[in-house]
Amino acid sequence: MKVSHLPNNIFIKLLLSFWLCSSLIIATVGLLPLLQQNHDRAPIPPHLVNLLDRIAKRIQANPELITTQRDRRWHRFREMNNKPVRFYLANAQGQILNTEHPSRAIRRFMLMADDATRPISHQFKSELLFGPHTFEVNGEQYSLYGRLAEMHPRPWFFFFAENIILTLALAILLSGLLCALLAWHLGKPLQALKHSAEAVASGDLGHRADSSTTKRKDEIGQLAQSFNAMAGAIESMVNSQQRLISDISHELRTPLTRLQLALALARKKGQTSTELERISYEAEQLEAMIAELLELSRVKLNLHENKHHLSLSETLGQVLDDAEFEAAQQDKQLNIDIDEQLCFAMTPRPLARAIENLLRNAIRYANQNVSIHAIQHPEQIELTIADDGPGIEDERDLQAIFEPFYRPQSARERESGGWGLGLAIAKAAIDAHKGKITASNLSPHGLKITIRLPK
Repeated sequence: MKVSHLPNNIFIKLLLSFWLCSSLIIATVGLLPLLQQNHDRAPIPPHLVNLLDRIAKRIQANPELITTQRDRRWHRFREMNNKPVRFYLANAQGQILNTEHPSRAIRRFMLMADDATRPISHQFKSELLFGPHTFEVNGEQYSLYGRLAEMHPRPWFFFFAENIILTLALAILLSGLLCALLAWHLGKPLQALKHSAEAVASGDLGHRADSSTTKRKDEIGQLAQSFNAMAGAIESMVNSQQRLISDISHELRTPLTRLQLALALARKKGQTSTELERISYEAEQLEAMIAELLELSRVKLNLHENKHHLSLSETLGQVLDDAEFEAAQQDKQLNIDIDEQLCFAMTPRPLARAIENLLRNAIRYANQNVSIHAIQHPEQIELTIADDGPGIEDERDLQAIFEPFYRPQSARERESGGWGLGLAIAKAAIDAHKGKITASNLSPHGLKITIRLPK
């Protein structure tokens, strides 16, 4: 036999949680007056019932005690535990006969007893009142009440019944705690999903929602499972795309190699012409572009390879030497300011390739000076590469230049024969380090590339 269960979803959880919270508070506040009323109308202990009956019989035996003021001993008595007891005699009209100034407590108790329609006892702050015991003397009805100077422990709920503001404050606090527990129960997995989404958005396609979230049986668990399926599909699609680019690039190299071999054979036979030189130039350009495509694909496929704690100056040593040589060949000056003690976690080859592309780009467009400068901050490393070239004319191109095959229509690119892959490779390498790369124009002219890498 299949057992049916309530649907385990957020709607049911929210409904039951708020309903339980509000019902608990309403029941607590509503039951306090009822509990107090039941306690106010508690039955009289048997020994006090016997005491009232004894005093009533004494009055019945001596009716003059009702009117005489000389003998007051009957309404002052010592209970068996030697506790003082005082009695109050009231006629049928509710008038107390044996005292001219009855206390407020006895008046209040008489009203409570009338409402109860039966003998009751009630504990005031420092005295216990009980009664009435009704009897007849000479055809008239009388009621006898007693007051025992005794402090009985009061029930815990009396404290809340007498302190309404505190009770409401505790009720609000309790509801806040219950709602906070519910918010934590729902918010924790949503926060974990938020972190997972941010990780995938930043390029960590292998990140997945944790098992504690996916094992939930409500909509959040279903959302986590769908998120993991989506992230897996995206990772598979992106990797397939990068592998396709890599495979196509490899396959293009085969006919390209044959073309270059045919050109070499033609030159060896002495065949030369403007057309052959043009074919040779375009083949070299195609070879360089395929190499850039392969590098971009390799960097993106290895975004999350293990990092090593290395010195930045040592990692970039060969790149900086080559850049200095290239700048000197073009009668330009390269200024290097990198502290040899600057170390952080990195993947050396992609980072070195990124800096190499940026330096070569800066040297190509600089008029005279190029600089590379590294600053160590408490939470990150800031690396800047600046040149005194023409910069980027259109400010909208400053972020787009890092996209593959993007070539801004500016003086900086009109003289270039590039394909817009060098800066894309640099950005992919920086993304692999969970860093950020930006470009900005310098005044009066020039371009500055800023790289921020986490330590």
